[in-house]
Amino acid sequence: MSEPIHAITYDVGTTGVKTCIFLISEKITPIGAAYAGYNLYMTENGGAEQDPDEWWAAIRSTTKKALKDAGLRGEDIRAVSFCSQMQCLVLADEAGVPVRRAMSYMDGRAGRQYAAGFARGLKISGFNARKLLMWLHRTKAAPTSIKDPIWKYKWVQANEPEVFARVYKWLDAKDYLILRFTGAATMTEGSAYSTFLFDVRPGVRGWSPKLCRELGVDMNHLPRLIKASDRVGTVTARAAAELGLSEDTAVYGGGGDAELIGVGIGAVNVGDTHLYLGTSGWLSTVTDRQIVDPIASIAAIVGCQPDRYHYFAEMETAGKCLEWVKDHLALDEIGVYLEKKNVTESLERVHLSLYDYLCEVIETVPAGSCGVLFAPWLHGNRCPFEDANARGMFFNIGLDTGKSVLIRAVVEGIGYHCRMMLEAHEKKLKTSETIMICGGGASSPVICRTMADILGHNIATLPDPQNVGAFGAAMLIATATGAIPSLENARDLLPEYTVYTPNPAHKAVHRRNYDVFKRLHGANKKGFARLNT
Repeated sequence: MSEPIHAITYDVGTTGVKTCIFLISEKITPIGAAYAGYNLYMTENGGAEQDPDEWWAAIRSTTKKALKDAGLRGEDIRAVSFCSQMQCLVLADEAGVPVRRAMSYMDGRAGRQYAAGFARGLKISGFNARKLLMWLHRTKAAPTSIKDPIWKYKWVQANEPEVFARVYKWLDAKDYLILRFTGAATMTEGSAYSTFLFDVRPGVRGWSPKLCRELGVDMNHLPRLIKASDRVGTVTARAAAELGLSEDTAVYGGGGDAELIGVGIGAVNVGDTHLYLGTSGWLSTVTDRQIVDPIASIAAIVGCQPDRYHYFAEMETAGKCLEWVKDHLALDEIGVYLEKKNVTESLERVHLSLYDYLCEVIETVPAGSCGVLFAPWLHGNRCPFEDANARGMFFNIGLDTGKSVLIRAVVEGIGYHCRMMLEAHEKKLKTSETIMICGGGASSPVICRTMADILGHNIATLPDPQNVGAFGAAMLIATATGAIPSLENARDLLPEYTVYTPNPAHKAVHRRNYDVFKRLHGANKKGFARLNT
């Protein structure tokens, strides 16, 4: 058993960073935390960008606040790691300075680049047949979404040549932050896999020169590859001064949210399924083999554990729909509710009170939302259909439809879409009887019960489901430093789960609603294209 250490992990999400301090010993104990938000800049042409300097400002402020919350000094921290949003495009110059704002995983402006690179010629299921087979052979997946990082890279190359000429390295969000911490330009294998330029074949594993040549990617832009638990280096003097940390603090590679959130919730063994409801949402099952369903846009992505993959189905907006509820449907009631509860106006407290409000309001509406449906495609969708033009909508509103019904319909719409992903998932891989749920949506018991009813599975959650990504990053440090033998021991370190079981009385109404819901996209696809192209 190694000596106990204090570690900081940064959970870098779409809307903010949650910085957590853990004591890593025989258990992993959270002892301090802080949160800070940053902007997501939406552009008229489908762009979604973030400012890496805003990420760094949030990292700086939360590091100092978390240290104060834990009652520690900077020199007490021995290790740093990350759990981060994935498929961002951060292009940095030779000095490590971004040449433009980061392009988020939500960025959908690269339609022309995608069409030219992967959608022309003889097709299989709408994709270039030769290239699809080439990619499946080398990566066991393919860049079949216009939001994939490779098309963002090509968009900058085509539309901002002067900016592109200054590019030194292509990084993901956490890899840029590691560069800022250590001065080293690296990328973990999980992030590299999501570029679809990473050859996963045994004996070849690494960047693929052939795939880069095929799409015109400069291999000099690709950073050194590392594993999630690798020690990248230590904090530079400049970063240490800005953050209040010691220069000899070790910095580890960390992982993307798709890799580490499952670890943090305890989905670490083959067959374990988890559901994440954050800004985006996904359903993922651990597998020991790489499988792919390009038609449904599901692939087994590289995980943090050796020879373990995550069969991963993603929806673009899940918790973001709940934010939309707060801002556009329920803001007046929630404002009154907050005043009544006498809470502060910080982002975290507003979200907590939102879930309190949802619990009270949704419980007053019967399951099935009186036949009203909501399609949660506020920024397009990826799985089980790829459509950047799809948008959200309410269906079957009547004269007697009130706001409370609409709010419940939003939650159920998220659930119905998750059921679509579940059914697509099970065409290739069996899911677990109990599905572990995490993310902000899992903070609400009524949402957990609704997911159990709609999915027809037991739903299990932890007391602090919003911090499982940070906890997963701490587990990486624990394995790297010898505190635990492997990530397979992760569940032993977790508190007891709360389990929600499906209510059989709600089965019929959800089956009826779901039968209609799963036809909404097909019935409106042409309309979405006409209005949003």
